[in-house]
Amino acid sequence: MTELTAPTTRLHSAWLQAHAEWGPGLHEDGFGLRPSDEVESPAGFAAWVALLADASTPKAVAAGQGCTYRWIVEGDRVHGGIALRHGPNDEVRQFGHIGYGIRPSSRQRGLATWALGQILDEARALGLDQVLIVCEVDNLASVKTIERHGGVFEEIRDTEHSPVRRYWIKI
Repeated sequence: MTELTAPTTRLHSAWLQAHAEWGPGLHEDGFGLRPSDEVESPAGFAAWVALLADASTPKAVAAGQGCTYRWIVEGDRVHGGIALRHGPNDEVRQFGHIGYGIRPSSRQRGLATWALGQILDEARALGLDQVLIVCEVDNLASVKTIERHGGVFEEIRDTEHSPVRRYWIKI
């Protein structure tokens, strides 16, 4: 059964397999991974998981700076990640409230659509009435996922890396 689970050190090996599948230099939305994060060693991975947990504490959420991270898991296989930024802050304005990514071998199974529906329920529970979702212009799979959940296209905006589509979903 597929579930959204909070990041956990129990899935270190499974997460590393998903991470390796993206390949070096590729972008993994939804995991909150920064270039400075060391995730190979058990200690480094545990420190990173702790940082993700700290981002979703009531204090961070109350300050509007929080982020809820969830992994898309089936058994002991990590299919991807999804993040709900609680903003309104610069990160939300640039990247949206929600970011997600599915590992290449798990795509085209409806996992992103399912996970987005689940995280929209969490956004509703936080009291958000609408969320911004941003995707790369040529990511047609993400466009379909967003539109399936009622995403309304706002604009294409140039960013530092590439042009992106911006969508709003009313909750």
